[in-house]
Amino acid sequence: MAPGDVPIDEQILAIDIGASNLKFCHVDIHGELLEAVRRRRTPYPCDPSRLVTVLGERILRSGSHYVGVGFPGELEDGLVTDPGNLSRRGGAGSEVDEGLDRRWRGFALQGALRQMTSRDVRVVNDAALAALGCCSGVGIELVLTLGTGLGLALEIDGVLQSVRDVGAETFIDACSYDEVLGEGARATDEARWRTHLAKALLGFAGEFRCDTLHLAGGNAKRLSPAFVPGLHCPVVIHGNEAPLRGVAKLFYF
Repeated sequence: MAPGDVPIDEQILAIDIGASNLKFCHVDIHGELLEAVRRRRTPYPCDPSRLVTVLGERILRSGSHYVGVGFPGELEDGLVTDPGNLSRRGGAGSEVDEGLDRRWRGFALQGALRQMTSRDVRVVNDAALAALGCCSGVGIELVLTLGTGLGLALEIDGVLQSVRDVGAETFIDACSYDEVLGEGARATDEARWRTHLAKALLGFAGEFRCDTLHLAGGNAKRLSPAFVPGLHCPVVIHGNEAPLRGVAKLFYF
């Protein structure tokens, strides 16, 4: 089914796979949430078969024929190329399990969910999905998601661009962006987290020369548009519902 072919009264099931929680909500073709967001803890160890079972059962119970999924890692041609925190046996902050990581790499998550449910399931990177839920389609728009870790997406005149996964890159004192700017760091020392975040935002805004900077994810709500003095572009604050809203654009625009 091509984008635009979803019936106008259809409810789309939106799923956001987070490193800490799975979020579910039905949305309409405009991305408006039709109910309260439901959550359950992300199951660890989270190997592919376990996640497919959990999501597949929820999809079948939902009654929806169209399902959009945000994945907290990298995908290429429908295959997982980097599972991010899902390769960690105990979730974010724990060690990477090499066996778990191997099982994820090359796994066809979208295909497995379609096979189990016989539904039109579309899986994309969660930061890219947040961009679909945030961006206006005008100019260079940079989206940073602030949650368990850090995600980044870029749109230029409404077209998603291919960008690197910055979460695992070294940022400060041999620690990654995920470690320095994730929820664990904020909960430990919020003042320090804010200082490091301001530095990162200035750096990314300058690198990508964005016209607008969007902040999404659970910790974006802790900030204000004037959070970083010296930014050359406006800042727009979104909540952690941006990926759920973005699901509609996978099917209808």
